[in-house]
Amino acid sequence: MSLPDYKSPGKQSSPAALRSPVVQLNIGGHVFTTTLSTLRKHPDSKLAELFIGQPKLRTDAEGRYFIDRDGAHFGAILDFLRTDRLPSEDVQQVHREAVHYDIKPLVKQLEEAPQFFGELVGRQQFLSRVPHYKENIEVLIRIARAEAIAARHSTIMICILRTEEDLGLYDSAISSLEADKESVVTFGPWKAAPNVRDLLDCIQMDIESQGYRVSIQPHSREKGFLSKSYDFFYKLTFTWW
Repeated sequence: MSLPDYKSPGKQSSPAALRSPVVQLNIGGHVFTTTLSTLRKHPDSKLAELFIGQPKLRTDAEGRYFIDRDGAHFGAILDFLRTDRLPSEDVQQVHREAVHYDIKPLVKQLEEAPQFFGELVGRQQFLSRVPHYKENIEVLIRIARAEAIAARHSTIMICILRTEEDLGLYDSAISSLEADKESVVTFGPWKAAPNVRDLLDCIQMDIESQGYRVSIQPHSREKGFLSKSYDFFYKLTFTWW
């Protein structure tokens, strides 16, 4: 195995340097110093594989092993390898890195941590029971962007049908809507405990996680003397500037 000679930047190490366990890493511009034993702690991981046998990485101008990946959360990976301590912040981002480096014990423990467990087992399991949820989020963003030209806001009507009974009223409800009926995006029905407000919170959360600013308000219309009103409709507003 050949390690870089840190006294001679940019040059490969001499055979004598193989006895040194210290390794310097440059991960997307973030520099770390650790040991081979730390990196190899979980031999079946992708990270350990990079440092077993002949190194499989290029070196930078200073002789540090280079990984072309954002290293903002790699410190938390090293902390776990050194101490088995889990991060208390940026849990989902660290989880993504743990999956990338295939560090299975860290992935498993993060998925069992309260911060991640609620998202994975609670919210995501709920959303998997809402028909076409992910596709509808993509449709909302696509419509909003199409309507953003020379505008400060884009407003889209969404329809939330909580139950099969609500679904049965859909045609009457959509006929009563004084709006472009073709652009209404419909969610539901679903068989799970969370209510309409919970779903609206998820919609806002998942759109804002992609960098957009949105708000959701109930759609109100004047009630006619003989007309029936429905509370299925909400206005989703994107604010661009």
